[in-house]
Amino acid sequence: MECPILVWMLFLNREMTAEEYDKCHQTMLTCAPHAQVRHEPAVGDTMRQIIAHLLPLLMMRHRRIPRLRWRDMVSPNGKHWIEQDPDNVRGTNRIKSMIGYHLAYDNNLVGMVMTQGRQRDVVNIGIGLKQLCVYPPETPILVYAESFHHKLTPLERTFIEPSLGEEVVLRRLCLMLALKQAYIKAIGQPIGFDWSRLEFNIPEETAAGDGEPLQGWEFRVWQANIAIRRNGEVLEETYQCACAFFRGTPKTRFIWQKERKQLESWVQFINLDQLINVVPKLTD
Repeated sequence: MECPILVWMLFLNREMTAEEYDKCHQTMLTCAPHAQVRHEPAVGDTMRQIIAHLLPLLMMRHRRIPRLRWRDMVSPNGKHWIEQDPDNVRGTNRIKSMIGYHLAYDNNLVGMVMTQGRQRDVVNIGIGLKQLCVYPPETPILVYAESFHHKLTPLERTFIEPSLGEEVVLRRLCLMLALKQAYIKAIGQPIGFDWSRLEFNIPEETAAGDGEPLQGWEFRVWQANIAIRRNGEVLEETYQCACAFFRGTPKTRFIWQKERKQLESWVQFINLDQLINVVPKLTD
């Protein structure tokens, strides 16, 4: 299944103003009414949700397709895809013109993964993001890791043994959580899904659900390093990222993207300033 994967990652390089929040929220209501995010500027997650719902609009504008020329569709289990106007894409090309996408965010990073092809192929895609940090900030890393044990299998817990050291434990924990989030969203499972039903054996590069091998999946793994300005100070943050896509191949494949040039071929980074500059044009 030759469906190219693209990822857009928007980082909040600065704080959003009240006026910008209002404009973004109004644009979302106009162009993505299915989003239904409340207007609550004091609640940080609403800003991230609004930005996430603007990313498909930004992507379609980048492709020079007016808003009136496409529709945002959703399956019964919440999987989204974009269907273009028949006048834009004709004949057999229209069948493979569907754009499946998924949105996610964590703290100062908002991501969208997308692919194009037949509708039944493109909807099985998801992205997971997990910042390499603890919360609350003063929490010891090993205590923080232990609080996620209920989401891990006995095998996965051995990958984050305290004897491995805090840095290794945090990195591996975030990796497994990002992979699980990406897969859960790719298959359209609800929030209450039991994460411990999934098992990622990182050393063996295998994945299983309810004890059965997950076959036909492609998992891509990378890290995002961003710089943000808060209260006049520049802070650096690192996020573990993963995307899951069902290709229907005989085996499941893991792709570890560490080279920057390779990553830049399918992952694009933008910041809040770039989004705000184009918001007035997203309704066109």
